[in-house]
Amino acid sequence: MELALTPLEFARRTRRLHPQREAVVDRGLRLTYEEFFDRCDRWSAALQSMGVAKGDRVAYIAPNTHAQLESFYAVPQLGAVLVPVNFRLTADDFVYIVNHSGAKVVCVHADQLEAVDSVRDRMPGVERFVALEDPSPGWEDYEALVADSSPDYTAPTIVETDLLTINYTSGTTARPKGVMITHRNAYMNSVGTLLHLRMDIGDRYLWTLPMFHANGWTYTWTVTAAGATHVCLPAMDPARAFELVRDEQVTWLCAAPTVLIMLSNASESQRGEVPSGVHVVTAGASPASDTIERLEDGFGWTVTHVYGLTETTPFITVCEPRPEHRELDTGERGRLKARQGVELITSGELRVVDEQGEEVPWDGETVGQITVRGNVVMAGYYKDSEATAKAMGNGWFGTGDAAVVHPDGYTEIQDRLKDVIISGGENISSVEVEGVLLRHPAVLEAAVVGVPHERWGETPLATVVLHEGATATEAEIIAFARENLAHFKAPTQVAFTEQLPKTATGKIQKFVLRGGASAVTRQ
Repeated sequence: MELALTPLEFARRTRRLHPQREAVVDRGLRLTYEEFFDRCDRWSAALQSMGVAKGDRVAYIAPNTHAQLESFYAVPQLGAVLVPVNFRLTADDFVYIVNHSGAKVVCVHADQLEAVDSVRDRMPGVERFVALEDPSPGWEDYEALVADSSPDYTAPTIVETDLLTINYTSGTTARPKGVMITHRNAYMNSVGTLLHLRMDIGDRYLWTLPMFHANGWTYTWTVTAAGATHVCLPAMDPARAFELVRDEQVTWLCAAPTVLIMLSNASESQRGEVPSGVHVVTAGASPASDTIERLEDGFGWTVTHVYGLTETTPFITVCEPRPEHRELDTGERGRLKARQGVELITSGELRVVDEQGEEVPWDGETVGQITVRGNVVMAGYYKDSEATAKAMGNGWFGTGDAAVVHPDGYTEIQDRLKDVIISGGENISSVEVEGVLLRHPAVLEAAVVGVPHERWGETPLATVVLHEGATATEAEIIAFARENLAHFKAPTQVAFTEQLPKTATGKIQKFVLRGGASAVTRQ
């Protein structure tokens, strides 16, 4: 009898082989795998008693805690679909995602209870609201429900094409799209990760990457598959991260370039004694080679660059080291490590193609779009057949990323075909930000692009044209944006100009604006 390719198989195996091995560390809480999976079973039974059945959606709005980690097992083993929501979004964003996904139950961390409380009446389809910590009036208590529940639940038959999660990503549109990830997708990404990034029994993984972000790059399951330990970090703080690396003997972590910058530039008082031998996986905007050098030469850590999208579960490529790379000097090695790399063994096929769909030569110069097909490509966008057909209607998923392929087969992104800004590992829609800026009474036109930022990798630069006779300052525009957007989406720079650079057909030439504030005339 065949078994479905599902990350739930990792749980079954680790539960059988490593019941007494430490599974989770979350502040003062320590759980063995036996205890962890018992809690997952109890929460599954509790959800089942609430009427959650196969195919139902359960949304979570939470940082990296044991309760959030439990959702990646307790919800899928019911055949239900997990919706991990970016907790940094606004209350309006929560409303859209919860309603669009059709979530029956919403589980919320204490830090987001007030925001969700303010919009609960706008979520008519939600039947139960559960507080993961410190419940306030009107909220059910997660820990009490887990404690009071039996671990017995009725397990449905899972097939590998069943939906596992719906992960919402802003992409380039104002409204986030729900990326449908199957059990097979996640299983294959985890296996490929373990093949290329060899975590072992007894390793200890620090959760510096948000679990909601592409399912923590599937490390929510990968760590368990390895029989390793999850060390939770609810909020990224360099001093606390270094403390956990030392005290918990951390051997692995994943981080967007912004976190790498925070760690590499931390003061001596924040760092303390830095243990060597930590393996770091990074993705998002390409990490600066000098950041890689500081981590590898300064800390004695090993940095591996991977590339992917939420739509690809997420890993498509890994910048795997080769023996000949060891012979290079530090600077050249850092430059190579900043490339996106080569296909994972399990991810499927990657091609960089020109506008006619022909593969570009491997000359390191000819630019094309990265396209992929295979085991990790999403099932589609939830309730959006038009966007699904546009992205993958020809059997290949078009990433929208422009890249070259070097003679050694390593892919390197040159720019984004779409106007997505990647700031601190988060996607920001320039269209969404522009829409907010245009609501400012003084703004006539607005264009938003990403420009380099030392800490965040990229940051939004807004270039605006004011109405004739109107006045506004940079601080006023930024404050207006922060009032109407999640703060990480707001521009950090504003340039004022009499007219935006445009083509003859009226299209804004954003490549001009990417030159920064100095590329336009300031008032």
